Amino acid sequence: MQSTGDGRAPPSAEAGAARDPKADAPAAGADADLLESLRALGASGRAGLGAAGDTAKALRSLVAADISLARSALGRALALMGVAIAFGGSAWLLLMATLIVFLSRTLGMPWSLALLLSALLSLAVTAWAGWQAVRYFEHTRMQATRRQLARLGIGELADFTPAPGSPESAREATRRWPPDAPGGDAPKKDERGVDLTPP
Repeated sequence: MQSTGDGRAPPSAEAGAARDPKADAPAAGADADLLESLRALGASGRAGLGAAGDTAKALRSLVAADISLARSALGRALALMGVAIAFGGSAWLLLMATLIVFLSRTLGMPWSLALLLSALLSLAVTAWAGWQAVRYFEHTRMQATRRQLARLGIGELADFTPAPGSPESAREATRRWPPDAPGGDAPKKDERGVDLTPP
């Protein structure tokens, strides 16, 4: 290294020496910023996991409380349903007895005809209630779920529904039950020989 007469380094050397610390400073600053960003990211990740854990605990507590409430309510509902059935049945019997007495004494009908009319009325109400029960019982077969599972290839109806990529509606396909297959009108069976219930 050359020096000037007064013992100082040349200006170019001074400039180079002065540039090196400044060139290193941004790199150190960038490392510090990256490290700080990673720390902040880790802290936010831990906070998110903690919040998710708290949410899961709160949901578990809510589900447990809901199940407990439902269990208690189901027992009480069944007990009160039994009371309602008992009192409703006795009220119906008394109503029919009153109708029979009214038809016999007021309208002068014979007892046998009054009894027959009240029995026919009871049979009509029974038939209507049974028909409604069968209609509502259809909703317990989970038809939409069974159709979608069959379309995915799951369940006993998978052979009779369109493939997942087919544009055909599974609902429309199952409305054509029983499916066209060899055997005519014979009930369709699964691989174990059990009759398939229509979807």
